[in-house]
Amino acid sequence: MKKKISPRSVANIDDDIRAEYDFSGGVRGKYAQILKEEGYTIRVYRRDGTFTEKRVLGEKTITLEPDVREYFPDSKAVNRALRTLISLIPDKRRAATKKAAGGRKTDSRKHLKA
Repeated sequence: MKKKISPRSVANIDDDIRAEYDFSGGVRGKYAQILKEEGYTIRVYRRDGTFTEKRVLGEKTITLEPDVREYFPDSKAVNRALRTLISLIPDKRRAATKKAAGGRKTDSRKHLKA
């Protein structure tokens, strides 16, 4: 079902946009939450062919300091070390932490079997 365009909205359309481009089905902010959580990279290109790049970190992004990064070459190594550390936390404290975090019922030790 196509949406009818009123004469008023036709008058407001910028002359640079071709008639065959229809943005009426677009969704505002479709990727905003993902970009906010995961971050993104901005590249600024210069006329001489060079560019600068800036990484905008998201809320879920965790960065390691250079001295720590030397010991963890990838995400798997970091996760393995953190799971080992979690397994050392006493069960009573772990239960209190889960309750404070919303009562998620996942056992971090299941990852240590591999």
